[in-house]
Amino acid sequence: MGNVGLLYVGAVLFVNGLLLLGVVDGRAAAPINLFVGALQVVTPTYLIIAADGDARSISLAAGLYLFGFTYLWVGVNAMTGWPQTGLGWFSLFVALCAAGFAVHSVAALGDRTFGVIWLFWSFLWLLFFLVLGLGIDRLARFTGWVTLVEAFGTGAVPGFLLITGVWTDSTALAAAYLGVGALLFGGLWFAVGRHPTASSSAPHPA
Repeated sequence: MGNVGLLYVGAVLFVNGLLLLGVVDGRAAAPINLFVGALQVVTPTYLIIAADGDARSISLAAGLYLFGFTYLWVGVNAMTGWPQTGLGWFSLFVALCAAGFAVHSVAALGDRTFGVIWLFWSFLWLLFFLVLGLGIDRLARFTGWVTLVEAFGTGAVPGFLLITGVWTDSTALAAAYLGVGALLFGGLWFAVGRHPTASSSAPHPA
């Protein structure tokens, strides 16, 4: 079930990346955030109950709530027009937790590639904090493009490969993820991060 949820994390990240870039508006993006947010709350609840106290299974499910609460919050804010500051500061909490899950994935679970993916998620939520919590609107366009990259690189693609049984963790894959991600994000910074548009209003995060 967690693998299926990861596929739809990619979907909502894709839509919210377009939202940050001004391609779609908040109300148009609200349904997918509410749908996937609910999925990412129901799924870990079921997995934790079914784990019957197994620490590994619980740790694998626990991080899904971070996504679920974020997406539900995005959807509610889009529908109500509530301020984004609280969501921004919550994103800082998520970024710190994601960094912890990155360490846990490698040290306790032996999953090197998802350790890197958790680091990427930590970076993304840190950007949401900077844009929404601290109001640094000039980072909104860069954050939108990073969100689009992570929609596929950390959500849809690994989710699909896990569902189809093709995904295999390895040190080489983890190193490739880290290297390619660093190059992509660095390239995006030089392409769009240093030249923000004046119209960026940081509507919502992923």
